[in-house]
Amino acid sequence: MAKKMEAGQTQTLKKVLHYMKPYRFFLLLSVILAAITVASTLYLPLLIGKAVDCIVGKGNVNFDGLIAVLIKMAVMIGITALAQWIMNVCNNKLTYQIVRDIRNEAFEKIEVLPLKYIDGHAHGEIVSRVIADVDQFADGLLMGFTQLFTGVITILGTIGFMLSVNVGITIVVLVVTPVSLFVASFIAKRTFSMFKAQSETRGEQTALIDEMIGNQKIVQAFGQEKDAIEKFDEINGRLQTCSLKAIFFSSITNPSTRFVNSLVYTGVGIFGALAAINGRLTVGQLSSFLSYANQYTKPFNEISGVVTELQNAIACAGRVFELIEEKSQVPEVENAVSLQHVDGKVKLKDVAFSYVPEQKLIENFNLQVKPGERVAIVGPTGCGKTTVINLLMRFYDVNSGSISVEDVDIREMTRHSLRAGYGMVLQETWLRAGTIRDNITVGRPDATQEEIEAAAKACHAHSFIMRLPEGYDTVISEDGGSLSQGQKQLLCITRVMLCRPPMLILDEATSSIDTRTELKIQNAFAKLMEGRTSFIVAHRLSTIRSADVILVMKDGHIIEQGNHETLLAQNGFYATLYNSQYAM
Repeated sequence: MAKKMEAGQTQTLKKVLHYMKPYRFFLLLSVILAAITVASTLYLPLLIGKAVDCIVGKGNVNFDGLIAVLIKMAVMIGITALAQWIMNVCNNKLTYQIVRDIRNEAFEKIEVLPLKYIDGHAHGEIVSRVIADVDQFADGLLMGFTQLFTGVITILGTIGFMLSVNVGITIVVLVVTPVSLFVASFIAKRTFSMFKAQSETRGEQTALIDEMIGNQKIVQAFGQEKDAIEKFDEINGRLQTCSLKAIFFSSITNPSTRFVNSLVYTGVGIFGALAAINGRLTVGQLSSFLSYANQYTKPFNEISGVVTELQNAIACAGRVFELIEEKSQVPEVENAVSLQHVDGKVKLKDVAFSYVPEQKLIENFNLQVKPGERVAIVGPTGCGKTTVINLLMRFYDVNSGSISVEDVDIREMTRHSLRAGYGMVLQETWLRAGTIRDNITVGRPDATQEEIEAAAKACHAHSFIMRLPEGYDTVISEDGGSLSQGQKQLLCITRVMLCRPPMLILDEATSSIDTRTELKIQNAFAKLMEGRTSFIVAHRLSTIRSADVILVMKDGHIIEQGNHETLLAQNGFYATLYNSQYAM
């Protein structure tokens, strides 16, 4: 298990280094500036020692030498401050460009992920990976760049300076050093799994919060507040446990290394004092050595803190990379056809599909639709009506068989051109944050105000839009704000009416609209559907009487097919459904 985790960390680090490649100039510059900062910082103790040696005793001070040393110290401090400032700018630039690239790639991946992944994962958990995990990764990475480079260079530089002053005492320092490294390594190995568990649990918590906020009306309507709070408390309790363990282990790293470093400082003080008494070391040199001992041990404390932060950062980065490396939707074939002129000829041949392999849904489905034909799909809940729509739009690919548009298999054409041929209105409305105009012109951003108003009037949406505070310029939130469900659905219908696509898909498109307005919209749809192939899914059978073909589905199969009068005359399943809606 431990080896597997170490291998995972190594792979994640390699991926992080891959993202650094375009910005290696900033990385190189940061290392150089870190070296300059450390060199100037380490030179200061030598100057302090010389300054001390200039003060021999009362009335015996070498002022000329002391002033010269103080000037050098001021120059070194200035160089250090400037180098540190530029180094921090480079580190910030490097970190946040890498984070920007990772977020861009993660979002681009979401756009090409198969719908089964989006449907199979909590949306809040995906959001947590892209937002919270990347933020945690950025914090750890920035700390690593800021402190890791300077820490390592400080340790190496300090050893060099100490060797130049006194080899014996330097050996004492180096002998105790492995103890500090062992303590830091021992604790760091145990923190990664805890930070990983913390990150996963935080994602689970974000998913629950997102779900509860998005469905708060349902929660309150069914009195599920207590259950929601209990579920949140349970996840929050696990997050508390994970976080406490992770923070506890990471927090004991610094005190542990400080204890070892205090032993180093004590050893330097004792051996240095003995050397000074015996005349092998001046008081100024002892002062310099004590400063070096302190500077030598300080990076170990910082690095130990960096290591725990990096453990958290790597765990978070691993989750983001998992998302980025998810298998994308089936790529388009080479030289995929782009539909230019669509008449609306659609054919489904021996189609079989299921969301779950062991649970069959659609089998041996055959359908041939002529251009301009209106096809209604009816049947009980779960029979596969909406699944057929998903397959027509190629949101999912068929398991076997084929679907063709204009005699071209939809798997051999670009998804964009296929979907551009359809206008789609779903039962679930989708609006984005922006103005009413922005939401209507999703499919035609270049539409004129006259065209927008004409489409809105045809859908009977113009009147309620003009009653809004700013009319078409009224800003709404992504859930529609104060708009009713029916008004939101009218906007979605207006959106399609504006585009006037060659084929239409209406999946319970008027389910949230009152009967009087529905009749008016049905007339508008009738005009829109003239000469256009249309697929209509409806539970209210009164809305599909005028369809050219009505497909009656049950358990993924077409059990009846014909127009309204023919199916009623057969007195079969459709007649039973129809009569049940009008039974007294």
